[in-house]
Amino acid sequence: MPNKTKKEKAQQTASKRPSNSTPPPTQLNKIKYSGGPQIVKKERRQSSSRFNLGKNRELQKLPALKDAPPMDREELFVQKLRQCCVLFDFVTDPLSDLKYKEVKRAGLNEMVEYITHNRDVVTEAIYPEAVIMFSINLFRTLPPSSNPTGAEFDPEEDEPTLEAAWPHLQVYAFFLCHLIPFQLLELFDSEDPRERDFLKTILHRIYGKFLGLRAYVRRQINNIFYRFIYETEHHNGIAELLEILGSIINGFALPLKEEHKMFLIRVLLPLHKVKSLSVYHPQLAYCVVQFLEKDSSLTEPVIMGLLKFWPKTHSPKEVMFLNELEEILDVIEPSEFVKVMEPLFRQLAKCVSSPHFQVAERALYYWNNEYIMSLISDNAAKILPIMFPALYKNSKSHWNKTIHGLIYNALKLFMEMNQKLFDDCTQQYKAEKQKEKYKLKEREEMWYKIEALAKQNPQVNTLPLAIKSSKFNFFIFK
Repeated sequence: MPNKTKKEKAQQTASKRPSNSTPPPTQLNKIKYSGGPQIVKKERRQSSSRFNLGKNRELQKLPALKDAPPMDREELFVQKLRQCCVLFDFVTDPLSDLKYKEVKRAGLNEMVEYITHNRDVVTEAIYPEAVIMFSINLFRTLPPSSNPTGAEFDPEEDEPTLEAAWPHLQVYAFFLCHLIPFQLLELFDSEDPRERDFLKTILHRIYGKFLGLRAYVRRQINNIFYRFIYETEHHNGIAELLEILGSIINGFALPLKEEHKMFLIRVLLPLHKVKSLSVYHPQLAYCVVQFLEKDSSLTEPVIMGLLKFWPKTHSPKEVMFLNELEEILDVIEPSEFVKVMEPLFRQLAKCVSSPHFQVAERALYYWNNEYIMSLISDNAAKILPIMFPALYKNSKSHWNKTIHGLIYNALKLFMEMNQKLFDDCTQQYKAEKQKEKYKLKEREEMWYKIEALAKQNPQVNTLPLAIKSSKFNFFIFK
């Protein structure tokens, strides 16, 4: 059953979302439960990237930058950067070199704090040393996936795999403050959410500051998505990349370029068919709605694309599609609604008839959305004949009592909307039912005639007793 916030949302007056809204953030922390039985938390998983270890790892603690004379700080900063180029073992012997690991960690934190609180400290002599330190620490071989089969990661149940070398990877903070990365996108597949969060912020700032890199960044992100959709179906950073794209789409100039429209059709819509959709669906839905707010003419291909990829046997995924579809209908133009209403409500009729009560319930919440109801009211002559059979049948036959109440509410709204049309649909439905009963009776009578003719055949006595049984024959043929 959808949570309370979904119910409240469905009951509120639908209004268009402001264009400066922000994309939904990726979930980094586990939901904390209060009360109830104590939940045994799974052991936190760790892995580490493969580093080429240096031979001389005995680091000497250098003086603090703030205590050094101003004329010596540049040289001291370079010495600390060179110290941080020494790599340590976090895999085979995590307890080795603890003293020297702490020297490096403290040095990294000190440099980050120093450049954060002081201006013009990253000089021309420091830049090349810093780039070397970054390349040695960051651009590494990621560890083998802890989910090699590509099983879906569930943030509610599974603990993320954390990078054991993270204390020494916080050079990301330094990177974020001053320098430009060029080989970051592949690192989005890291299993550590802390690393992906830093990468997300870095890449977003690069995109905002370096106009010449924008097309390259979008193209490389597209390639990651294509590989994810059509080849691997496994990548840890899809939600973060979509969150970045949500902000990028928000800033697209009008009219939209053909390249951007193709991205919507060829990348964002096919992302709905991947089995791990639940991991990144809020960010994906936000991107789609942003496109429709920019250009309402894209509504028809988007809704037809969603109907094309509509799940057939996965009820939780179907609820996600219904959530996204309501967000789209919240911003749809009436002229665009007319183009898609018939296939759209044929699918909603199937959802209302779903034996899974959460699917039926989520579809029926559309009748609590005032903007959607205004669209339905303006086009009731087309929509009510499509929806009436599903609503009327399930008002009597659905197993869940909550669904009965929601269906009665929908039927009541239709009745108040147009009493004559409602009565016409009722009569038409009853006439169709009578016609179906007549056809079934006619069919049964035809089979009885065939059975009678078959019994007149002289060879009928040679058949086994079970075959000669009229009841057996009737059900076989029926």
